[in-house]
Formats: sequence, C-alpha cells, structure tokens
Amino acid sequence: MMRNGRTSTVIVVAAVFLAAGCTSGGGTTSPAKPVEQGPIAKLSITPADGTKKVPPDTGISVKVTDGKVTKLTVADAKGREVRGSVAADGTWRPRWALRPSTAYTVSAQATGTDGKPVAAQAKFTTLKPKRVLESGMSPLDGEKVGVGMPVQLLLSQPITAKKDRARIERALVVRMSKPVEGAWSWVSDREVQFRPREYWPVGERVTVAAHLTGLRAGEHLWGTKDRSLTFTVGPSHITKVSDETHRAVVRENGEIVKTIPVSMGKPGDDSYSGTMIAQEKAADIIMDSATIGKPGEYRIRTKWNVRMTYSGTFFHAAPWSTGAQGSRNVSHGCVNASPDNARWFYEFTQRGDIIEVTGTSRKLQFGNGPTPWAKSWEDWLAGSALGKPVNG
Repeated sequence: MMRNGRTSTVIVVAAVFLAAGCTSGGGTTSPAKPVEQGPIAKLSITPADGTKKVPPDTGISVKVTDGKVTKLTVADAKGREVRGSVAADGTWRPRWALRPSTAYTVSAQATGTDGKPVAAQAKFTTLKPKRVLESGMSPLDGEKVGVGMPVQLLLSQPITAKKDRARIERALVVRMSKPVEGAWSWVSDREVQFRPREYWPVGERVTVAAHLTGLRAGEHLWGTKDRSLTFTVGPSHITKVSDETHRAVVRENGEIVKTIPVSMGKPGDDSYSGTMIAQEKAADIIMDSATIGKPGEYRIRTKWNVRMTYSGTFFHAAPWSTGAQGSRNVSHGCVNASPDNARWFYEFTQRGDIIEVTGTSRKLQFGNGPTPWAKSWEDWLAGSALGKPVNG
C-alpha cells in the first residue's frame, strides 16, 4: 500500500513474463516481444487513513481508476457495520449520521480493468462535539393515551435556523399501525410536536424514533443520543364543557356516558374556551394564587385534578361550590365539579383525552400546554420546517 498525502492508495501492477523460444539444428534464438502492461488500477478512500475530527454527517468517497468498486463496508471499533447507501454522485452516506467521538474503519474492494482485485482500508475518527443537544419525549414509552395526544420532542438548546429544524424533522420517524396523515410543527425554539390531521384512530399503535445521534443541529451543536417510544391510543374520550349550560357532557366512542354539573370561571377570571387535552393527572394538589401572580388570594388543597393548561386550569373537585355547579360560575378559572363527579372524571380520563370548552370570553392561547388542536391543519403545517405532512 502506498500513501500520497492523506489519501490511502493501493496499486496493482501486472507482472510481465518474457519467454525465450528455441530452434533445432543449431539455429539462433530470438527474443520474444514484450507483453504490454495494462493500466494501473488505483483505489482511494476519503476521509483518508488517520483523519481525525471528521463531522459525523460526512459522506465517504471511494474512487477507483481503471476499475470498479465491488464492495464497501463501514464499521466501528467493535465491528458493527453501519447501514448506508451510495448516492448518484458515488458518495456513500450512512442511513443516519455516524456517532461522534467514534473510530470507524472503511474497507473497500474493487476489480481493475485487467480483472485483478484491488483492496484498500482507511481508519478515521469523528469529532467530539463542542456543544451537545439533549432531548426528551412524550408520551411515555408504553403509555395508553387519548385520541388528542401529540408527540412532543423537547430539546435542551434553541433551534432557530430553518435548515437545522429541517434536519431534525428528517431525523424523526413515525410508524403507525393504521397509517394516517400527520405532521411535525415547531411550537417553540425548543419543542417540536407531531399530531395527526384528525384525532388518532382508536386502537392506533404508534412508534416514534428520533435519530439524533450525530445530527448537526447548529454551529458546533451535535446530537449524541437517539430517542424512541411506542404508545397506543385508548377509547375516544371527548368532553364538551358549556358555559351556557354549566354542564360537562362526557362521551366515550361517541356515546354519552355522563353529564356533570360544573361551575367555571367567574367574571374577571373567565375560563379558557378552546380545544384542550388532559395533560396530566394528580389526585392531590395545593393550589396557590401566587403562581398566577395573585399572592394571598387563595391557597387551598384540591382533589382529583386533571390539568388542562400550563397556566393552571384544572378540572377538579370543589365541595365549596356544589351549590353553584350547574347554574353559576364562581371559580378562579378552573372547571369545578362535586367530589364524586370529579373523582369519576379523574379515574375515567386518559392523558390526551379531548376537553372542549365553549361560551367563555377568554380564548385559549396556542402554547398554553400541549395545544395542537388550537390551530387549523393549515396553520399547523405552516409550523413545519419541511412544510409537508407525514404518512406513517
């Protein structure tokens, strides 16, 4: 093997054999004509042998003169091969980016035009990131959720450039047992969510993989760990809360299963109108007005709490307002129900169930919790860096 600069090269030279002829009867011998040497086959690999600090998303170039590449493998130090393919320009690229701070070996084989095999090998090391992108995902792996539950990918660093957001979206794979149209949409610089165009089908099984290892997410910013989860969609629970009737009508798979008298936000503390989801559940909470900028107004323990917004809207038990439930609004913005009804609702509810509130003067703001249904499908698509739906 010969090296020229940083490019690893193997040269195959055909041996030339000269044969002498003999004559009988004392004749003289004459030299045979030399056999012409065929073209010299050369095989080169980039990144070259010994290269360090290679970006994980770099392609691998294998070139052969006077021959054809027949085999290419890329493997880490443990011998694990990396899946990839050769593009139209002849550059091999991994299916997903290589792992940072990792040594790789490229092994290439080719056949020269003279029919002889050529082989070459190069070892290189990927760079160590100056900045690392961490992530988290929701729902929980193995969780059963409601039909309105979005997938949330939470990021440790802000992603602002459209090209970087597009790279992240391309690294996110959604697989569904019943394929439906859906899309990713950026709800902030640190969060991108996936929702179907319509509510999830009942019984849907969804697997999400975030191939973030080696992903370039910004200047000197690289992902170092993949994420994945699988969840299933439970029965369709849709609750419609009306300010006009002071009732919450609860449906399961389209059938009414319970009607609950409620009291909502009093004037000045109006409840939010809009399509929300059950974000989390807590059997016991201390609600403190200081958390909404009104210290000293109230501090009370509440039972059977189902969160509807980040800002503190809950469906919960309120034994102190049972006399107003079904007729008047007296709460600080929450949906109040009797202890028995609130407990029933708490036990019935799955995270991701739909809760629609209508008739109040205050509109739900997008981003006040996971609120994917506060936007039209067209507006949701507009939040995607790729600008197109996904069919799982």
